[in-house]
Amino acid sequence: METEIDTQAIDTQAKVPMPAELAALVAGEATALDRLTGQFRTAAAADGLMDVAYRVVDSPVGALLLAGTERGLVRVAFAREGHAAVLDSLAATISPRILLAPARLDAAAREVEEYFARRRQAFDLPLDFRLATGFRREVLAHLPDIGYGHTASYAAVAALTSSPRAVRAVGTACARNPLPLVVPCHRVIRSDGSRGAYLGGADAKALLLALEAGTA
Repeated sequence: METEIDTQAIDTQAKVPMPAELAALVAGEATALDRLTGQFRTAAAADGLMDVAYRVVDSPVGALLLAGTERGLVRVAFAREGHAAVLDSLAATISPRILLAPARLDAAAREVEEYFARRRQAFDLPLDFRLATGFRREVLAHLPDIGYGHTASYAAVAALTSSPRAVRAVGTACARNPLPLVVPCHRVIRSDGSRGAYLGGADAKALLLALEAGTA
């Protein structure tokens, strides 16, 4: 037997105003909860109970997740990657002790903001490259050599590595760059001059190249 839901009664209940003294109490609880949460995060960091801190910042290419360890910035992720999935991956590969701790990423957030405001051409942050090993790590090491406002082909980057014919592998290394934007894989394009694929999407790559060219 189906149960008929009295939607009118529900609506009426939802519209009942909360007594002022109760509203103040609820608001006070929210403030207290925020304060306690902040104290917990600070204590967790001080006691070494937090291995990965993260925050999300807005940017012209959408929301960016910034994650860092005690070694440095370890991950920059675009919204299209799925921030929840990225955090799950960090929990599996680095540590499940992950906390939202914006203050720990203040320097990274500031440099990202400066970059998009064209007040910064290179990032000056400690980086944790543990998510890129072997040839991928070797490729990433060469990307900062491509100056702001310039591009290089996948073949040109391959030529700088220990495997100069590994053009496709360079493409894979760029596509799996855990620190896009900061390690500028967006400056690597195809030999025919077309932009090629990008972890953040074609539009994001076009915007970054236009930003650095001063045409955005």
